[in-house]
This record gives sequence, structure tokens and C-alpha cells, in this order.
Amino acid sequence: MPVSTASFSYASAALAFVLLCVPLLTRWRGRPHTRLIAVACAVMAPWSMAMIGLAHGAVPVMAAELAELLRNATWTTVLFAMLGQLRAPGGARRRSGMLTFSAALYLLLLGATLAEAALPAGLHFQVSVIGRVGVAVLGMLLIEQLYRNAGTQSRWAIKFACLGLGGIFAYDFYMYSDMLLFRELNGDLWTARGVVNALTAPLLALSLLRSASWTGQLAVSRRMLFHSAALIGSAIYLLTMSSAAYYLRFVGGSWGSLMQLVFLFGASILLVGILFSGSFRAWLKVFISKHFYRYNYDYRDEWLSFTRTLSHPGPGLGERTIQALAALVESPGGALWIRRDARCEPAAHWHTAPPTAIEPADSPFCRFIEEKQWVVDLDERVTGEPVLPQWLRTFPRAWLVVPLMLHGRLLGFTVLQQPRSPVALNWEVLDLLKVAGTQAASYLAQQEADNALMLARQFDSFNRLSTFVVHDLKNLVAQLSLLTANAEKHRDNPEFQRDMQDTVSYSVQKMKLMLQKLSRTATTEHARPLAVDQVLAGALALKAAFEPKPALHVGQSGLRVLADAERLERVLGHLIQNAIEATPRDGRVWVRVDGSEHAVMIEIGDTGQGMDEEFVRERLFKPFDSTKSAGMGIGAFESREYIHELGGQLDVRSKPGQGTTFTVTLPLYGAGALGAAA
Repeated sequence: MPVSTASFSYASAALAFVLLCVPLLTRWRGRPHTRLIAVACAVMAPWSMAMIGLAHGAVPVMAAELAELLRNATWTTVLFAMLGQLRAPGGARRRSGMLTFSAALYLLLLGATLAEAALPAGLHFQVSVIGRVGVAVLGMLLIEQLYRNAGTQSRWAIKFACLGLGGIFAYDFYMYSDMLLFRELNGDLWTARGVVNALTAPLLALSLLRSASWTGQLAVSRRMLFHSAALIGSAIYLLTMSSAAYYLRFVGGSWGSLMQLVFLFGASILLVGILFSGSFRAWLKVFISKHFYRYNYDYRDEWLSFTRTLSHPGPGLGERTIQALAALVESPGGALWIRRDARCEPAAHWHTAPPTAIEPADSPFCRFIEEKQWVVDLDERVTGEPVLPQWLRTFPRAWLVVPLMLHGRLLGFTVLQQPRSPVALNWEVLDLLKVAGTQAASYLAQQEADNALMLARQFDSFNRLSTFVVHDLKNLVAQLSLLTANAEKHRDNPEFQRDMQDTVSYSVQKMKLMLQKLSRTATTEHARPLAVDQVLAGALALKAAFEPKPALHVGQSGLRVLADAERLERVLGHLIQNAIEATPRDGRVWVRVDGSEHAVMIEIGDTGQGMDEEFVRERLFKPFDSTKSAGMGIGAFESREYIHELGGQLDVRSKPGQGTTFTVTLPLYGAGALGAAA
């Protein structure tokens, strides 16, 4: 483009920023960062004049480069101020840490500009152009950090400032990348840059109108700073290696191309190795926390990560506990001991050999960490600490012992190995480990309680099953005892002998089933459609030798219910047995089956001694409460529970001296069952 076009372009930029500077120095003086932005806008005027002079050949190249360096530096300073790094509490140590990279980059550019005459032309070109690309990348990263870490209200206020400053740095990045690629400056891009900068001034003005909503200090998350630092470091490394490779090609003669390719490949492999190195990542995190922040940890992120690790579903809570504690201090592994009874036993290990040592809970070491609740640093012993156990002194790379305290009592402890990168154990690190240990102890205690409860439930289930089996055995023994008592009296009665043989066969079959239930390999109950009259016939067959002998009346045959055959027969048999035992020999016991449209009714009645209302209400279905001398008190309870489990109902009608009637109502299985029976 002609020189007049370039002059107009940069003159428009100077005019736009001078006009923006006026309200900054008058009406907007009380707004955040006004002074710095006003300085940056004022610097745009001499920068534009220098560019116009360069186009006319009236300004030396070095002066124009220094003006551009000053312009970029002021806008970078504005971004750092908006990020809160220039007025951050914590002293010069933190401020210098945050600005180290920027200062080094600008000093490099300043040195290259001032030493232009002393440097080879190719080297000066590489350093100058690559440095300006780096400045543009730095500006865009700072803008990204500024917007990402702003709140919703702050984003509304600063988004146009981010667009404006982002446009300045993005255009510079494109122009200098093109220059680096083609090894010459594109005249059209350079001429249009003035107008592009002028167009950003209204965006900055609009953002300044909203600047009352700017926050005084924006917090940059450690994670974003970590990734940004890694990205910037990688960019610097690649630019440096590319420059070195270019130099090798320039001086290497016929071997130059080979040396360049080998060098770039080796540099890339080295970079990948460094980025994937756990030690390097740990060192970078520690370095950022140490030099950029007042506190070593972002407690929100750390606590979320810690809780997420512990609460992850599935087994392996011990390993996750070690992993979560180790992540706080960049430790690569460790082992966990949990207190059980009077000793601390190894419960888990992570990236270490499985430990076998057992520490008594009343040993001096355990008593010390329980009383003091200290995190023991094995590298620096404190006066008053007990002698370390022999197994702990030989633990590979042992570094810290973190107590797991629960309600002031030692639940266990974790031994962590030496960190990947040196970590200063100040009060903040020690307090965090102690609180994290308490949190982990609550999870471990809950797991121990759950395991104990599960074991207790297994024993309770087994004991409950044993109780029912003993109850059934009692009934079988009663039946066999009655047969034995009547055997001498009816030894010549063929009908009695047949009943006796059937009763003994059923008793043997029942005892086999009970033994199977007590076995750990017993199969679970399986509900299936059952004909009620057949189930009752089987239950009554066991009572054939008893007096009075129960009578079965089937109103409708073929009525079916969905239940487990053995258990339903046992429940109904118990009700029949109770009726027989409560009725004198000259009395009567009956069982009647009938059905309705949706239910099956089973009536078990007797003319025995009966029960009063209070007994039925308070004691009949109460487990382990029986009026019989050898009774268990669980038969009626089990009967009612299983009938309710099937969706049925058990009703009782009884009066003293007039007998008792149990009515069992069960859901009818199969819509066509009743019709088919009819």
C-alpha cells in the first residue's frame, strides 16, 4: 500500500486512543485500573507516530521496535493488574513470581533490539520475530485467564475489554507468524494494523462504561495456571529448539539438514518425556503454589478431589485412602494400618510391597501419635518422640506417618513415601494432612462398621434359620414320640402301622430338607403355583397318628396359590399341630378349603380350650413367648409373617372353652382356576 495509506491507518489509531484517554483522565478517574489503562492509551499515540515515521523513513527501525515493545508491555501490565497480580497481598515474592516469565521475555526482546548491530542478521530476525510471537501468545493467554476466572457479573463487564485487547494481540500473532513463515513482513498486514487497533478503542470504551462492576481482584485457578505454565513453557522450549535447529542447519554444511532433523526429533522426545514425568508435574505444582499464591493449596479443588477419591463406589477403600492422602503431598505410594482389637494390622498398600508388620495398639509409638495427633516426619525427629518401631525404620523410602483419628481415638495410620518433588512441611501442609486423616478415618470406620454389621446379619440369619429348624424338629420329635407311645397299644392294627410308616417317611423327608437348609450350599426358596388341597393333604399326612385326627373338607378342588411348597406346608402344618395340641382326644379338628373370585380361604378350626382376646392380641404372635413347657414361641409368628409375605392375611377367632378358628386368606393364582374347578 502507499505510504499515505499507512499514515492514515496509524493516525486513526492514535486519534482513537487519545479520545479514549480523555474521559479516563476526567470523568472515569474513580473506576478500577483507570490510571494504567490511561497510560496504555497514551502510549498508543507515540507508538502510532513511530509507525508513521517508520513508513516515511524518518524514524530508525530500532526506535520503532522500542516503541512497539513499550506498547505491548503497557497492555500486558494492564492485564496483570486486572488479574490482581500487581496489588496482591503476600509481598514482592509473589508478585515477582507471577511476573518472572513476562519480564524475562521483554528483557530478551529489549536486549535483542539494543544489540541489533552486534548480532548476525539471521539470529536477530529469529529472536525478534519469535519474541514478538511469544508476546502475542502471552497476551492471549492472560486474556483467556482473565475471562475464564471472572464471575458472571464480571464477565458481563470485561468481555468487551477482552475482545478489544484480544484483537490487538491476535492480530499481532497472525502478522508475526506470517512474517516468521515467509521470512518477510507482509506490507498489507502491517498497514492495516493501525485501523485494526483503532477499532478496538470503542470496545475498550464500552467495557470501561461497565467498569463499576469489575472486581478488584480476580482469582486465577491453580489448575488453569498449571496448564498455562506448561503450555507457555512448551512453546518457549519449542521456539528455542527450532532456533537452535535452524542454527545447526545454517552452520552444519552438508550435514546441516541431517543434524536439524535429528536435533528436532530428540528435542520433541525430551519434551514429551518431561511433560509426562510425574516428578516434573509435581515440581511445577509446588513451584506455582509457592511463588504465585499465599496458600499452598486450592482447598476447594483439593477437598473435592479428596472426597471424590474416597467416595468412589466399589472395593479398595484402603488403597483409595492412601492415594488421596499421597496426592496432597505428591507422594508416590504408601501403606495403611487399621486398629483391630489390641493391635494395628496392615490393611492396604499402594505402589509398595505388601507390609506384614503388626504394631501393638498400646506401643509407645501408637500411644504417642494418639495423644499428640501429630503427623510424624521420619526425616526430622522432634524431641520427645518415641523410638520408631524396627519395621518402620526399614520401610522403603518412608517419609510421613499420618494418624487417622476418630473421636479422639486412633483408628489407624498411613505411612507415605518420599515425594516426587521436595515439599516443605509447614503448618499448612501438616494441618491439611491431619484434617484429611480425620476425614479418611470416618470413611474407614464406616466400612469397618458395615463389615461388622454384615457379619452380624449373617449370624443373625443363621441363628434365625436354626431357631425355625429347631422348632420343626421339636414338632417332628413330638410326632415320633406319640407314635412310640401308641406303638405297643396298636401294634396289631394294620391301619395304625400304615399311618406310622407314612409318618416316619414324612419325618425323614422333613429332616433331610432341614439339614439342607442349614447347609451353606442350600438353594433359595422358589415360589411356584401350588394346589392348596394337595399341600394340605401332605400336611395332614404327618398328623395321621395324632388324636383327634384332623378332617379335611375341600369345597373346591384345584385352587392354586403362588408359594414355596415346603414352607407353605410347614406353616399350615404348624397351625394344624397347634389345633391338635389344644384339643382333647374326644374333641374335633377340621380343615376346610374354599375359594372366591380372587382368593383362597383355608379354615383351621378346633373345639379346644380357646384363647382370650388379650392373649391373642398381646402374646399369640410374639416371638419367643410360649405357654408350652417345651415351646419355642415362633410357630405362630412365622406363619403370620409368611402369609403376609405372600400377600395374604391370617385372622383368628377364639373364645376360652369354645375353641379357636384360624382363617388364612391367600391370593388366587390364575384367573381361570376357579372356573376350571367348577
